[in-house]
Amino acid sequence: MTRRMRKTLLYWAILAPFVVVILFPYAVMLSTAIKARDEVFSYPPRWLPSHAVWSNFVDMWEAASFGPALLNSLGVAVGSTLLALALGAPAAYAISHFRFRGRGPFSQLLLVTQMLSPIVLIVGVFRLMAALNGIDSLWALTATYAAFNLAFTVWMLQSYFDTIPKELEQAAWIDGANRVQSFVHVFLPLTVPAIAIAALFAFIFAWNEFVLALTLLRSPDKFTLTLSVYSLVGGRYTVEWHQVMAAALAATVPVAILFVVFQRALVRGLSLGSQK
Repeated sequence: MTRRMRKTLLYWAILAPFVVVILFPYAVMLSTAIKARDEVFSYPPRWLPSHAVWSNFVDMWEAASFGPALLNSLGVAVGSTLLALALGAPAAYAISHFRFRGRGPFSQLLLVTQMLSPIVLIVGVFRLMAALNGIDSLWALTATYAAFNLAFTVWMLQSYFDTIPKELEQAAWIDGANRVQSFVHVFLPLTVPAIAIAALFAFIFAWNEFVLALTLLRSPDKFTLTLSVYSLVGGRYTVEWHQVMAAALAATVPVAILFVVFQRALVRGLSLGSQK
């Protein structure tokens, strides 16, 4: 056995318990989602169902109005991600390439805002949206998510802009480009990895967020996926757990797969963006 193979086996032995812990919730969700209703609370509990009931996903789709909620979540997540990038990229460029009073404290403020959970600001957000007539509006929820993602987007892109040689911008100026043209044609193409990382984090935040959606949305036809899953539990005398697990699995697995597929790009983008 070669030294490289021994190191690989050692790493897998160390990481195996963590993999089990991470995958265990998905295994429980899948096991419960394909069980018959009378098997969910059977005692002693059975990990595997006697037969897979795939129709639970069909019943869940109708009971939770999963289709409209899926479209709502997709629209809000994509919209908030694009809005955060549209506002964050020029701001990051300005912080990276302009010297102005308060630049240092402002950059530190961006990091401080990342420590605040949305639930800390929920009362202020609700009052602001009520004053702007944004209650029960998907557009207001989209703008709110973009606002919470904006600080991370600016910080991420600014760190990446700092790694790009300024000689490239000066060369563009010599060729007759102005600030906007150099930003669009020189910097943005070079920051595609960082933009992709920021977009993925913003999308996942908007896709998984629950508290802000619960606070701002009222109409069932405007519910996002998190509220759709919650509607199967909250305010019900009898909870159909096989449907709840089916909905939770259908809502979380696509994002988990997306994260796994792009995990190497995530690590690469974060490491490159952190270089000064």
